[in-house]
Amino acid sequence: MNLSKRVLKELYYNMVLIRDFEDMVDKYAKKGYIPGFIHLSTGQEACQAGVMLTLKETDYKFPDHRSHGVCLLSGTPKERVLAEIFAKKTGISGGRGGSMHILDIKCRNMGFNAIQGANMVTCLGTAFASQYNNTQDVTAVFCGDGTIGRGEVHEGMNIAAKWKLPIIYVLVNNEYAISTRVESVHSYPKNLSDRAWGYCIPNEVIDGNDVIAVYKASAKAVKRARDGEGPTVLELLTYRWQGMFSGDPAAYRPKDEVKIWKEKRCPIKRLREKMISDKIFSAEEVDELNKQSLEEIEGMLKYAIESPEPEPQDALKYIYAGKEVEGR
Repeated sequence: MNLSKRVLKELYYNMVLIRDFEDMVDKYAKKGYIPGFIHLSTGQEACQAGVMLTLKETDYKFPDHRSHGVCLLSGTPKERVLAEIFAKKTGISGGRGGSMHILDIKCRNMGFNAIQGANMVTCLGTAFASQYNNTQDVTAVFCGDGTIGRGEVHEGMNIAAKWKLPIIYVLVNNEYAISTRVESVHSYPKNLSDRAWGYCIPNEVIDGNDVIAVYKASAKAVKRARDGEGPTVLELLTYRWQGMFSGDPAAYRPKDEVKIWKEKRCPIKRLREKMISDKIFSAEEVDELNKQSLEEIEGMLKYAIESPEPEPQDALKYIYAGKEVEGR
C-alpha cells in the first residue's frame, strides 16, 4: 500500500496536533486551570493518529484514559473537547466529564468510564448492533498493556470471536502499567497479543511509533471487520514519555531508557525525516504544518479559557434520582 501525499500530510498533522494539544493541557494543568487527573499520551501519538485515519465517523470508538487524540479526531469540534477538559459549560458534556470522560455520541465516541477493562465489554454492544443492522460500521477499542490481563477482557474477546463481531482491539503497549514493567506481571509466550489466538482471533505486532505501519495494519483490520471476518488484535509497541499522570515524576523508570525513546524513536520526528528525505514535502512545508497546528491550538485555548463556568443550579442535571428528590 503506497500512501498518498494527502494521507501522509494528515498523519503528520494529526500527530503534531495531538502532541501540541497535550503539551498545552499539561502546562495548564500544572498551572491549576484543569481539575482532576490528566493522563497524557506524549510519545504515543502514532498509535491514535494511525488508527483514527482508517475509521469513518460512523464507526464506534472506545477511548481509554490516555486517548485525548481519539477524542480530538472523532469529529467533535476540537475546542469543545478542550473546554470539557477545562470543566467549562461549553464542553461536550458541559464540563461534567473532564479529561477521563470525554464522549460524543453524535460522532460515536463512546467515552471512557475510568474502570480499566470495562470498555472491552461494552464495545460488544455497538459491534453487535453493527452486525445485527448490517451497517458495516466497525468498533475500535483502545486499551493498555496493564488492562489486557483483566478478566473482562478475555470474556469480551471470547464473545467477539464466537460471534465474529467487527471489533479492532488496539492494544497500546507502552511497557508500563502505572509504575510496573510489563514483563513483571504478564506471563506470555512472546507478545501480549499472542493470547488472542486462544480465542482464534488473529493478532499483529506493530512498531507503534511508525505511524505508516500503524495505519496500514489498522486499514487491514478495519477491512477484515467490515467484510464480516471478525475481530483483530493490534499490539502497538510504544512508550509514554510522561509519567502515569501529569505531574508524576516517574522515578521508577531509568533515565537512559526515556532518553532513547525521546531522541531516537519519536514518531513525529521519524515521519518528518522520511517525508523530507523521500522528497514528498520540503522542510519548509513541514514547518508550515507545525505552525498551523499551534495556531489551531491557540484558537482552542482561547475558546476554553473564555468559556463560562457551569451554572451551580445545573449541578444535579442528568443525574438519576428517585421521585422523592425531584424538584429540590
